[in-house]
Amino acid sequence: MPRGKRIVIEKVIKDPVIARLKSLKLSELKSKRASVEKELHESIANIVSTAKELYAKEKLEKEKRRGLGLLTLEEAYEELKKGGIDISFRAFGGRVERRSIYSEKIGSKRLIPLPVIQDWIALSKEYYTVKQAYNELKKYEDINLRAFIGRIEKNSIPSLKIGTQRWVPKSAIEGLTHICKNYYDVGEAVAEMTKRGIKIKRNAFERRLDRNRIPHEKIGGRRVIAKEVLEELIEKELALSKAKI
Repeated sequence: MPRGKRIVIEKVIKDPVIARLKSLKLSELKSKRASVEKELHESIANIVSTAKELYAKEKLEKEKRRGLGLLTLEEAYEELKKGGIDISFRAFGGRVERRSIYSEKIGSKRLIPLPVIQDWIALSKEYYTVKQAYNELKKYEDINLRAFIGRIEKNSIPSLKIGTQRWVPKSAIEGLTHICKNYYDVGEAVAEMTKRGIKIKRNAFERRLDRNRIPHEKIGGRRVIAKEVLEELIEKELALSKAKI
């Protein structure tokens, strides 16, 4: 009987974090965002239209402007800070000038509709920017920025382009950091077995994965093995080696 069939892994891993990560569908994220943007555009259009009508009638005083939800750059920046967005006023102003943040000039003032700011704050609670996502993941995985961006480009890490910026779901990064802490990739698994005195080549290990003799998960094109599963495999491999002596 082939050696691999002598070892049966009994450990069953039911990981809710992995389940959530695998259920994350880019199509659903896009659909949800499209619905949000439709409501956002309608809300902004109504605010700007009403404000322009009032300005034409010389009735757009400060309190009415604020009541409509139109903010000066300074007011919008303060709302962002209250919402937990860490950005300098200079950087914020630069984004407004480059039109990556929507604004409307009414009379001599450039104004930002409040829903634009509220949407940004809401996004930051569910998504990371690419740089934020990378900085979070690299705490647990040895990865450079170029490789990380490569994964995003290949859609092995889901992301959404909203306006001029790309956003990465926090749930995806939380899932990936969970994998880093609790799972081995193929190379790490083989290295751990070698370190513990078990001689096995990578291609032999991968054949066992192909035949589902070692329970594993496939995430973003990579196969990962739970540390508990590998520990059981190592213990049984060592016991089998001792029995032969």
